[in-house]
Amino acid sequence: MKALEVLKQEIIVCRKCPRLVEFREHVAQVKRRAYRECEYWGKPVPGFGDPKARVLLIGLAPGAHGANRTGRVFTGDRSGEFLYKAMYDTGFASQPTSTAREDGLKLFDAYISAAVRCVPPDNKPLPQEIRNCRPYLERELDLLKNVRVIIALGRLAFDAYLAILSGKAQISRHSEFVFGHGVAHRTGVAQPLLIGSYHPSQQNTSTGKLTEEMLRSVFLKARSRLP
Repeated sequence: MKALEVLKQEIIVCRKCPRLVEFREHVAQVKRRAYRECEYWGKPVPGFGDPKARVLLIGLAPGAHGANRTGRVFTGDRSGEFLYKAMYDTGFASQPTSTAREDGLKLFDAYISAAVRCVPPDNKPLPQEIRNCRPYLERELDLLKNVRVIIALGRLAFDAYLAILSGKAQISRHSEFVFGHGVAHRTGVAQPLLIGSYHPSQQNTSTGKLTEEMLRSVFLKARSRLP
């Protein structure tokens, strides 16, 4: 736990990507009208959850007026509402909503990270920005020693995890692993099971590309694969 806390503090003060630093701070200063009275976080957002977790979720990046405002992953926006309800329904979260860092939410046997820790313009981080952030995810993977299942929320998170395995020569070809909702992959005998999921973005949930039942099924699959 101490090593995870040290890592969180390193993430919070990171300024590796000038474009992202400028954007996250601009959003925090200008704010959305609905949150005009709020003090925005405006910094990189660290991971959150149970340090003994057997399930690791990897998201894309903080939302401009969600995690970039609240300072906790998937907190304070529609994506988080959708995600935490599914986690609550399947026993991975203590409550179905997440509005602030101090709202009492606890995760059970689950930890949430991200491929990129700063909010990117148009939700599109540049390749170099993803590479700059990759060491943080690598270190989390090393520190979260009980992880047996990884849920990649979206194609970018899926690719970010595979890039780590490829960089360590733990997989030979990235192309062998095809992203699909609910599709599970074994990436090695000693590696966690990788499950793909559509990202719970408002675009996906409002159009029906991702439904509540579809997301619950991913968590139920993850639970069924735990030792």
